[in-house]
Amino acid sequence: MNKPAPTHHQKPALQRLLFNAGVLVLCALVLFPLVWMLFVSFMMPGEASSFPPPLLPQHPTLNNYRELFSHAGIAHYFMNSLLLACLATVLSLLFNVSAGYAFAKLKFTGKETIYKMLLAAMVIPAQVAMLPLFLMLKHIGLINTWAGVLIPSMAGIFSIFLVRQYATTIPNELIEAARIDGANEFRIFFSIVLPGLTPILISLAIFTFLGSWNDFMWPLIVLTDSDMYTLPLALASLTREHVQDSEMMMAGSVLTIVPVLLLFLGLQRFYVQGLMVGSVK
Repeated sequence: MNKPAPTHHQKPALQRLLFNAGVLVLCALVLFPLVWMLFVSFMMPGEASSFPPPLLPQHPTLNNYRELFSHAGIAHYFMNSLLLACLATVLSLLFNVSAGYAFAKLKFTGKETIYKMLLAAMVIPAQVAMLPLFLMLKHIGLINTWAGVLIPSMAGIFSIFLVRQYATTIPNELIEAARIDGANEFRIFFSIVLPGLTPILISLAIFTFLGSWNDFMWPLIVLTDSDMYTLPLALASLTREHVQDSEMMMAGSVLTIVPVLLLFLGLQRFYVQGLMVGSVK
């Protein structure tokens, strides 16, 4: 007896099932290294080096974290990274939002030419500009200073472009009406423009904070005093001293990843909104 052909309702259900199963497999592959890193950070010294490596700690311990805080001074480097990331975020918002708004709504000589030159400069890799920037900072005495670390993050072409594209959606009539009512440019910027840019401000703040927190190459080039090291630099230095201590290195990696992961998860709604609102409009 022939089996009945699958109905139209069964096919979409099967497709959804296969799609969801594929998504779950991909999520598991992506999350497995992070979860295993967390488990290894609670293992006893040398436990992760056995073969085959265990998935779960046999005797969970916090000794790796205690060692990082008591002897490695990880709290000091954590505060360095936090301070630099917060300063970079504030300065980036100040300069990038002002420049993006100016390119979107203000009129000045050479605006289009300057903007096109900035867009053209986006194709230049950041590594190419590191040597000239380093020589400039050396000439003005900003090597081995936090100011030297912060300067590259104060303004970015992509950030200016992002703010400019979003600011163009603010109605010109609203700004002109405020000018007719006697509001000056600063009042318009703080009372009308900034509230309208809230989603993209949060997205830009997340971008900048994550970039500054995870930055390794530029602080490595600029900073020479180990007391000024950020968390990624301190973790790299710790790796050289404890090359066989995988469990402690994983604990340091957890301390590096968890703060920014929690920040992103807490603000992801605003992050997605800021990225999608331009396309929706």
